[in-house]
Amino acid sequence: MNVDVLLGLQWGDEGKGKIVDVLAPKYDLIARFQGGPNAGHTLVIDGKKMVLHTIPSGVFHDRPMNLIGNGVVINPVTLRAEIEGLEAANIDVRKKLLLSKKASLILPTHKLLDAASEAAKGKEKIGSTLRGIGPTYMDKTGRNGLRVGDILNPDFSKLYHALKQKHLHLLKMYDFVFDENADEAEFFEAIEFMKSLQIVNSEYYVNDLLASGKRILAEGAQGCMLDIDFGTYPFVTSSNTVTASACNGLGIAPTKIGEVIGISKAYCSLVGPGPFPTELDNEAGERLRKNGHEFGATTGRPRRCGWIDLPALHYTAMITGLTKIVLTKIDVMNDFDTIQACTAYKYDGIESAELPYDLVSTPIEPIYKEFAGWKTSLDEARHFVELPEAAQQFVQFIESYLHVPVALISNAPDREKMIIIDAAILS
Repeated sequence: MNVDVLLGLQWGDEGKGKIVDVLAPKYDLIARFQGGPNAGHTLVIDGKKMVLHTIPSGVFHDRPMNLIGNGVVINPVTLRAEIEGLEAANIDVRKKLLLSKKASLILPTHKLLDAASEAAKGKEKIGSTLRGIGPTYMDKTGRNGLRVGDILNPDFSKLYHALKQKHLHLLKMYDFVFDENADEAEFFEAIEFMKSLQIVNSEYYVNDLLASGKRILAEGAQGCMLDIDFGTYPFVTSSNTVTASACNGLGIAPTKIGEVIGISKAYCSLVGPGPFPTELDNEAGERLRKNGHEFGATTGRPRRCGWIDLPALHYTAMITGLTKIVLTKIDVMNDFDTIQACTAYKYDGIESAELPYDLVSTPIEPIYKEFAGWKTSLDEARHFVELPEAAQQFVQFIESYLHVPVALISNAPDREKMIIIDAAILS
């Protein structure tokens, strides 16, 4: 068997949590492979909103186990709170949650470093969620971070304080007031809590499942346009968010990748600063924000909104090896008279469907194709032919532009509100 990979194709917030929840019953393992508690995967189950930050989105089902892989960075305090919140909702998390020994730990001083660094940038802030993710990845690549497996070491406290001292030395570089012992007691309480969870050598666990014919879905966080290498640098996250990252973040070979399922909204959104070629700073953008309830699941910040950006989607489809598209939040545009789709850019005196090297400093004029709106609710549609003709044409144009089929369309937040085009994705 192979590992299917599910990714956000835009700047995050595409609705990955709902789609993983819909697909989860067919898999034996749902595995997060990168990112940290800056993720906010929102699901609506029986009318109740649930937000997951670190735990994979298959946790609401009986069949799959759920793995936090080695490529993830974990805040023990956040993880404990998330587990206890799920248990309060009668979800038996602990029996179906696994932690990789090689996943990195976010220390309280990582959060201080994050806040100090962001504050020092002033107007040049990149929009960090201030959860310590960037400094944790820096310690990982600097080869002195702490990992989940270290909490089982009798000398863990000594290891912790050695890394803390390094952080305090770095913090002296900033004009930043802080409490060096902030959250430390809560951190060590959460470490003791983590010891009660199932901690595994995840690379062996995953490959043993594959060898025995089990089905695995790798759940990505953030979005491909936030990838540290291929995104809108420097306004990106601290990890790789593309398909290749699933190999590093779970310990699987590239030959083990199966389907690559990409999630895209029917429009675009972005939290925080950074280039956004199709942003609408007008009534249409505000209507997308209002209709789509576009506020960050993790930060609560209002999202910037704009028309769908097909050159950017083509780019992320190319670098991920995309095989199927899931289009979400199409219902947000139900009341629009007309809808636009960006099909090319004008920059540096040329018209091109390719992204320039530097989206930040390159002035871009988007070129649009206009579509008629459908001006009706899509709430009851369950099959593609039940969509209005205008909605069908919009979806078919996206498919033809990207040369990738749309397999599912999400037409409302609830898990059952899905339009099935390719039933094979569910079986």
